[in-house]
Amino acid sequence: MKKYIIPAALMLILSSCKTRTTGDAPINTQTAIASSSAFFTKIKENTDFQQLKINTRITAETGSFIPPLDATIYIEKDQKVWINMVAIFLNVGRGIATPEGIKGYEKWNKTYIESDFSYLNSLLNVNFIDYGAFQNLLLGKTFIPVNDKDFKVTKNAQGYLLSSVKNLKFTNNGKVSEYNASLSYNADMDLEKVSLNKVDEPDQLEVSYSNWENFENARLPKNVKIIIKGAKNSQILLENTKFESSKMVTPYSVPNNYTKTEIK
Repeated sequence: MKKYIIPAALMLILSSCKTRTTGDAPINTQTAIASSSAFFTKIKENTDFQQLKINTRITAETGSFIPPLDATIYIEKDQKVWINMVAIFLNVGRGIATPEGIKGYEKWNKTYIESDFSYLNSLLNVNFIDYGAFQNLLLGKTFIPVNDKDFKVTKNAQGYLLSSVKNLKFTNNGKVSEYNASLSYNADMDLEKVSLNKVDEPDQLEVSYSNWENFENARLPKNVKIIIKGAKNSQILLENTKFESSKMVTPYSVPNNYTKTEIK
């Protein structure tokens, strides 16, 4: 469990996609859209909110037994992501992410972490996640850099497919990693799946979204599934059951006698 403190199976690591169909006749999957500028503008729009409270159920498959967790995720836009986790009516952990990094503790092993985003990148087998990308990942927004020079957009009966035309290069702490990427969107341009494959290595990350709903001025996914493949495989499912826009108090302090987990 202690490996998954912050990102709560995202923040502790840390769905399946339900593809929408339309009544239109099928369109050849190789049909490129005539102009992609409007498409890229749309998929890079920010979610319209100031604060958001999410009640969610987290199920993690990591090779070790982790009971289902009931969690409250509270997001203040571009400032913090706070999470509190409960299992069998007992508080088991709490964490907070800000643009400066992440902090979290879990009660089973009485451990805590304080780190920049290298910890989360290590868990997800990538090296480009910062606060903005993490916030977008939770909200179902495009969380990797995309532009019309590096991607090809095609349209099919279900929506749109975005495929990298060259390896994407990300540099973090002097380390360069290259990925092939594909992203699929439904006809409403809601993100359905992001697939990242590291070049020349077996590491893969797949994030899927489904059951989108309107909430105030935003579109939000009720299901988020994260699949991590590499030396070890993990799967995390977030089932978001309720969205609210009310403000919350978000206390965070590490209990006494907890041991700091060193980031490797």
